[in-house]
Amino acid sequence: MILERLKTGSSKDKILEKSEEALDSGDLIVYPTDTVYGLGADATSDEAVKKVYEAKSRPEENPISVIVDSLSMAEKVASLDDDEKKVIRKMFPGPLTIVSDSNSYVSDRLTGNTGKIGIRIPGHALVLDLVSRLGRPMTTTSANITGGKTPRSPEEAIDQVGDSVEIVIDDGELDESDPSTVFEIEDSNVRIIREGPVSKSAIQEVL
Repeated sequence: MILERLKTGSSKDKILEKSEEALDSGDLIVYPTDTVYGLGADATSDEAVKKVYEAKSRPEENPISVIVDSLSMAEKVASLDDDEKKVIRKMFPGPLTIVSDSNSYVSDRLTGNTGKIGIRIPGHALVLDLVSRLGRPMTTTSANITGGKTPRSPEEAIDQVGDSVEIVIDDGELDESDPSTVFEIEDSNVRIIREGPVSKSAIQEVL
């Protein structure tokens, strides 16, 4: 596989076109987010999702979240209640991942046999444009080997998963940031699954 590196300062249309082609073909891409570099695949394709797990050497019982471009796409992915919709409307895009019951619109592999799926709308316009153009969710998981260095530069991602990807969208060195806050809502109460940039109290205030 010949890796192609596309700098964000170049033609946006070219980046979107080539990235969409790769995803449509079942290939993997590396892309920037508002936190770290992510490893992307068509989240509705079992075979593409399998490649993500293989590239990361990630145990299949560990769930992987997805990026959507809107609340309407999120509602295809998961059975969202009113509280979950309220948080998405008020706090997304941002460094948050909300976990809810999967509708099996995306590959069941992504749930890690939990029946639940994590959903993100990152604060990165190019990535949201790509998902919108693709018309379906894309996987979002750090572009590294499981347990490896968190990738904040294209080089750190390429060093770990470069042999498995077709495209790298190069946005340079990303600002230092923790991975997204992962949470779920049960009976109007927020439960933090992974600490991140957004606090439990900030989410709870929205409800």
